[in-house]
Amino acid sequence: MIYFTADLHIGHDRDFIWKERGFSSIEEHNKEIFKRWNEVVKPGDTVYILGDLAMGQDEAAWDSVFLNLNGIIYFLRGNHDSKRRIDIYKNRYGFIDLGCASFWKYKKKDFYLSHYPTLTAYGEDEKFFWNLSGHTHSIDKFEKGKDKVYNVAVDAHGCYPVSIEQIIQDIHELNKKETL
Repeated sequence: MIYFTADLHIGHDRDFIWKERGFSSIEEHNKEIFKRWNEVVKPGDTVYILGDLAMGQDEAAWDSVFLNLNGIIYFLRGNHDSKRRIDIYKNRYGFIDLGCASFWKYKKKDFYLSHYPTLTAYGEDEKFFWNLSGHTHSIDKFEKGKDKVYNVAVDAHGCYPVSIEQIIQDIHELNKKETL
């Protein structure tokens, strides 16, 4: 199975992160992000994290989550992913660095993966591809006012990674609504 997520913000001890997600502390937030991830992601699954993995100086808090996550993990850099953090993700946790953005194909569908929402199409032109992104901390799956931008951030998915199958189903449902 293939999953996507963004904006985990492990160790980011600001209540506008963890409190908005329904937690009483950053410790509870970190523990629950880990628990929910491993509820759906199995060891052989693939996960793409589209930026903002961790913040803060308490790297032990990062270890308690990142060393125990299921799956083969790829990551794109977000606005909070410094060079030092990127080195830790790669060298300590073995995550695979995809740089700042990446084109990705699944079956016959093309996607553009990035941390920031990126306009990749206007209207219904099918030759363009969907952007999978995070960054906004919106609880909405689709970016308002931007065609073909799907929000994979934990905020929009109950703090769970979202499967590519669910993303495609959500896109099909949106397309049906727009044609009615």
